[in-house]
Amino acid sequence: MKIKLNPRLAVVLSMGIFGTLGPFVRNIPVTSGELALYRAVLAALMIGGFLLATGQRIPFKKIGWGIPLLLLSGAAMGFNWILLFEAYRYTTVSTATLCYYFAPVLVTIASPILFREKLGPKGILCFAMSTLGIVLITGVGSLGGGNAFIGILFALGAAVLYASVVLMNKFIKSVDGIHRTFLQFLAAIAVLTPYVLLNGGVTLGRMDGVGWICLLTVGLVHTGVAYCLYFTSLKDLSGQQAAILSYVDPLVAVLVSVAVLGESMGPWQIVGGILILGFTLYNEISPKKEKQI
Repeated sequence: MKIKLNPRLAVVLSMGIFGTLGPFVRNIPVTSGELALYRAVLAALMIGGFLLATGQRIPFKKIGWGIPLLLLSGAAMGFNWILLFEAYRYTTVSTATLCYYFAPVLVTIASPILFREKLGPKGILCFAMSTLGIVLITGVGSLGGGNAFIGILFALGAAVLYASVVLMNKFIKSVDGIHRTFLQFLAAIAVLTPYVLLNGGVTLGRMDGVGWICLLTVGLVHTGVAYCLYFTSLKDLSGQQAAILSYVDPLVAVLVSVAVLGESMGPWQIVGGILILGFTLYNEISPKKEKQI
């Protein structure tokens, strides 16, 4: 008997899983490059198994010129993870996640240049207010010293790479959802393997039981399960619905940061986070469709 999960519930579950990533990453005693590689390997194995079990074939003949972009976007995805994991090590999970969610605004600003999409007053306002949110997070109040600022820079770098992955995916129209992600994971593995070997190599020997459990959870649950849930549900949701539901991720991340890790945010950082998430969400909502959500 085949069970079909409600698409909205599936996206909410995947975003909730993504939001709990921080504490697991902090308990894995390997470099960020290694962690990104292992995450890609475990997720590729799981999604590959899922594709085999469901009898899905990847339409290689249709990809054609999209292969270089898939490889490039996969590499960007891998290094995006590295920077995000580094951000978790230097600053709070909530601050890193909020800065990371500057990515959708970057996509909005780049789209008129790359796709000749019109950037109206709404897009400009959202970019300005989200940028103000970043300024408040990085420049006001106590950030815990220079290390926290380094973490913020890592998170913003991850946001730039994530935005580049989104933009490259807009050019790749011949491969859908989970197939595209599987190929990007393979590309990430191909790029991250030599990177890891040239930067300290494999250090799994120093992992304890907790580290192994966290690593398997990040690779199989936070990546394999969450990506399967997310991409198999997107076809049943509008882009706007998926975008709005994706805000479960940063909200859960902030709650986990405060309740589980005992991290705190200053009042101006809270205001900055509200500006980033609020105006990024506002940018995603179409006035003609918001009543349907």
